[in-house]
Amino acid sequence: MKNPKKKLFLWGLIPFLCMLAVPLGAAAAEAGSEYTPAMYATFWSLVPPVVAILLALITKEVYSSLFIGILVGGLFYSGFSFEGTVMHLYHDGFLAVLSDGYNVGILLFLVILGAMVSLMNRAGGSAAFGHFAKQKIKSRVGAQLATIALGILIFIDDYFNCLTVGSVMRPVTDEHRVSRAKLAYLIDATAAPICIIAPISSWAAAVSGFVEGEDGFSVFVRAIPYNFYALLTLFMLVAMVLMKVDFGPMRSHEKNAEKGDLFSAGEKNEGQETAPVNPKGKVIDLMIPIAALIICCVTGMVYTGGFFDGENLITAFSGCDASAGLALGSICALLITVVIYLIRRVLTFHECMECLPAGFKAMVPAILILTFAWTLKAITDSLGAADFVAAAVNRSAGSFMNLLPAVIFLVGCFLAFSTGTSWGTFGILIPIVVDVFANSDPQLMVISISACMAGAVCGDHCSPISDTTIMASAGAQCNHVNHVTTQLPYVILTAAISFVTYLVAGFTQSAWISLPTGIILMLAALFIIRKKESSA
Repeated sequence: MKNPKKKLFLWGLIPFLCMLAVPLGAAAAEAGSEYTPAMYATFWSLVPPVVAILLALITKEVYSSLFIGILVGGLFYSGFSFEGTVMHLYHDGFLAVLSDGYNVGILLFLVILGAMVSLMNRAGGSAAFGHFAKQKIKSRVGAQLATIALGILIFIDDYFNCLTVGSVMRPVTDEHRVSRAKLAYLIDATAAPICIIAPISSWAAAVSGFVEGEDGFSVFVRAIPYNFYALLTLFMLVAMVLMKVDFGPMRSHEKNAEKGDLFSAGEKNEGQETAPVNPKGKVIDLMIPIAALIICCVTGMVYTGGFFDGENLITAFSGCDASAGLALGSICALLITVVIYLIRRVLTFHECMECLPAGFKAMVPAILILTFAWTLKAITDSLGAADFVAAAVNRSAGSFMNLLPAVIFLVGCFLAFSTGTSWGTFGILIPIVVDVFANSDPQLMVISISACMAGAVCGDHCSPISDTTIMASAGAQCNHVNHVTTQLPYVILTAAISFVTYLVAGFTQSAWISLPTGIILMLAALFIIRKKESSA
């Protein structure tokens, strides 16, 4: 960092927090089968992820920042015992998350998709599609709108959305000199926000399962018009592209992209190598693998949900195992891709096999960040962060009913941002909302559930430790910290307008009044920003 005093202060912050917490940690070493740390369900349970996020944003170094957050959580859990910290980080942290079947399935999907991207690049399919799209898509605006459209079409699952849209649209946006940071934002903003308003998606299934005592799917559908963050994000994307508005750090990235630097805000990039283009490659060498991936992954998801055992499509999606479905589908798609390339003789079998480790290598950064992020979440869970937030919301729920949707939105944002998980936020807040409103005001319950979903998606969208954010960086092949810092002003703007919109909705209880209010505020904000940026 350029300022050594600021750096010294940041690294001195960790031992200072530890010294403050020593009195609490001294009482933590009690024997018993059910160990509960002294800091369980207290404010301190949220300190580890906050430390990790702040360090990542300020130092621009994500690996060490995440590890320090994990270490702080381990120290808090063990009462500052060296042995207790090491064993907790190993058994309940890294070992637990890497032996979890769901997480392994996601890692397998990542590796296989990396191999498929390597295959498509080596076969010349990506380059051929880029040249084809350049003839059909004539401008940077068109390239960005096409990316948004594809992101909206792939609404089944956010992981699948991030990596597939990145693989397909990266050659197109590169041809039209759209920065990788902008591509990552477009991918991220059409992943979770579209999944959370799509009735047929893995997200709809998750939310429905948390609404106990009610028709979960019906509540989810009724909540869609009130999911202001997701709807305003999609509206903002289109309006921003058409109005050619960029602000914050993204503006620097886009200006440099127009000059040919797609990767940075001006600094030199080392190691950005361009692979030789295969002259045998055609557009079908990208389209067939992508089509196979989509068909196979959707089939895999409904298969795990019992579709081929007689369940209907909606029920199959509701009960599917997204991780297993994506892993199974991607394996089938990889085999199909290799066979197609061998039949077309665009690659030899040896060249196909060389792409497997190359694809794995390309995904190593994403795998490392995901592993650290999952471990940080596990450590935070062991400190009772969920119980702390649930208790805080319960204590204040009855005093301001009409303001509660806006408050729940803010709580959801903070919790998802701190923990990097939107589904975990659903699990904490939605049951509380149901208990508060189920027998008193069903309409306000629907609005508050939607506020919970919107807040969770908002916090998850911009959190450096969110798996969806990490996937978007991987899909765009963009530096992760660059992606986080460039999209943060966009998310903050949408979140601020969403908060105001939820204030309106809490009193009017009408989407026909509150949603147009949010749209008008968004347009006004974009016009003001464009005028300010053009005069600068």
